[in-house]
Amino acid sequence: MTWGAVADWAGAACLVLGGLLSLVAGIGVLRFPTVLDRMHAATKPQVLGVLLLLAGVALRLRTPSDIGMIVLVAIFQLATAPVAAQMIGRAAYRSGRVERPLADADQR
Repeated sequence: MTWGAVADWAGAACLVLGGLLSLVAGIGVLRFPTVLDRMHAATKPQVLGVLLLLAGVALRLRTPSDIGMIVLVAIFQLATAPVAAQMIGRAAYRSGRVERPLADADQR
């Protein structure tokens, strides 16, 4: 087998795994009961799923300009997902949808 064939198979595996992880994350957002559980489902597996999808696309395309664009998308995804999760958690805490953390309860 040539390098191109191995890269195509690895890319296909990354695409399938990334799609499955993104699907599981979407189901978790719909099914989990609390805000913090949904926030976890929206960030952790979704980011890994998107990164696997990007790795699969990069393995399939293999041109420097495409890989450069994929790296930029991955960097922006890694930079924005934690910020979005923190903002969701902050809004949930301030609106009273989340109980006080244990650290705050000890200080009463």
